Amino acid sequence: MKAANLGVLFLIELGALAGAAYWGSTRDVGAPWLLGLAAPAVLVVLWALFGSPRAKYKASGAGRVGFELLWFGAGAVALFAAGAHVWAFALAVVCVLSKTLAAVWSQ
Repeated sequence: MKAANLGVLFLIELGALAGAAYWGSTRDVGAPWLLGLAAPAVLVVLWALFGSPRAKYKASGAGRVGFELLWFGAGAVALFAAGAHVWAFALAVVCVLSKTLAAVWSQ
């Protein structure tokens, strides 16, 4: 069960990135494909700096919780803003459940 949750954690990371990409590509701007690439790129940089196991400025404790809330929340909010309300709700629910299990199991 713990191993499955690690897989789910990885999938919700990808889901947050996909949500940001979808949001960017649905905006009515001159080059929506560019925004569709830039939005997840910003999330990748933030994850590399603060969230990954080898992050340069690794967040811990309450800072880590806040960072993950904002990071994963950005994916869900991006989906909601793009009009994918059901997917946004699903991502948010799976994030809460999986992150709760990760905290209980010290993952």
